[in-house]
Amino acid sequence: MHDLYYKGRIHTRVNHVKTGYNTKRAVKLGSEKSPLTLLVNSDERKLDVEELVAENDLFANITVDSTVDENIDELSVILNKPTTTRFEKTPSRNDPCSCGSGKKYKKCCG
Repeated sequence: MHDLYYKGRIHTRVNHVKTGYNTKRAVKLGSEKSPLTLLVNSDERKLDVEELVAENDLFANITVDSTVDENIDELSVILNKPTTTRFEKTPSRNDPCSCGSGKKYKKCCG
C-alpha cells in the first residue's frame, strides 16, 4: 500500500503507529510494583514512617540500620508535591487601574 493518499496525505495507519497511545509508561513510585526504599536509624522511627506510609496508601520497603544516616527522600518527595502558583488576572484595557488613580488601566499603568 502507498504511503500517500490522494493529494499527498500521509497514510493514517502509519501516522497512528508512530504517535499512538503509550502503553509502556513507567510504573509510579510508591505503588505495589515499585515500592519506596527507605532507610531509618531506629525501630521507633520505623514505626513512625510505617504509619505515614499507611496514611498515604503507599508501599515501602523500610530497613533499619543505625550505622548509616537516615534516608527517606523518596517519601518526602511524594508527600511534598509542588503546587502550581496562580496569579490574579491582569485588568483589561477599560477596567479601572489597580493603583487607585481613578483612570482607566490603558491610560495609567498599561
